[in-house]
Amino acid sequence: MTFEENNIYHIYNRGNNRQLIFFKDENYLFFLKKINKELTPYCKVLAYCLMPNHFHLMIFVLPAALRLTTSSGQTKGMQVLARKIGTLLSSYTRAINIQENRTGSLFQQKTKAKCIDGNDYAKTCFHYIHQNPLKARLVHKMEDWEYSSFKDYVGLREETLIDKEEALQFIEVPEDFSLLYKESYEVIPHHKLPFIR
Repeated sequence: MTFEENNIYHIYNRGNNRQLIFFKDENYLFFLKKINKELTPYCKVLAYCLMPNHFHLMIFVLPAALRLTTSSGQTKGMQVLARKIGTLLSSYTRAINIQENRTGSLFQQKTKAKCIDGNDYAKTCFHYIHQNPLKARLVHKMEDWEYSSFKDYVGLREETLIDKEEALQFIEVPEDFSLLYKESYEVIPHHKLPFIR
């Protein structure tokens, strides 16, 4: 994983063999705290969604993320943000392995980090991230999923992790909650989700 400053990235990974990565509410909350601790010094979180067997993050990379990590005075070739993503996943895996009395890897080997070019793609990705629980039929409305930033954007929860100002600037989603809400649902083709009323 290599990052460039002032770019937006879509970061995602899922459970090894598509297995669960979140087993109870506390796991989701712990993972969000780990994101805040490990990643926010190096990026601004613009959107997120944690699903039972995978996660999505949309981040804006800060200059501090590009520093190379060092060990015993030697400079290594890994950027600090890439290292911190690894720390996030490995420390979360250790906690889940203890909780679930399991061993081995929890996540697929390679976390994806896709650079987002262009505003249209950024908006599509932003809405895609928030639509995940709806498309998976976990909820009937996006705002009913607790482990996504959608609630923050539509004014149903105080922002906890996201940087809404940055998102509004870089992704150009509507500032007006009702317009954002309407736009988010319009992106979904209704014929693919017939259970929405």
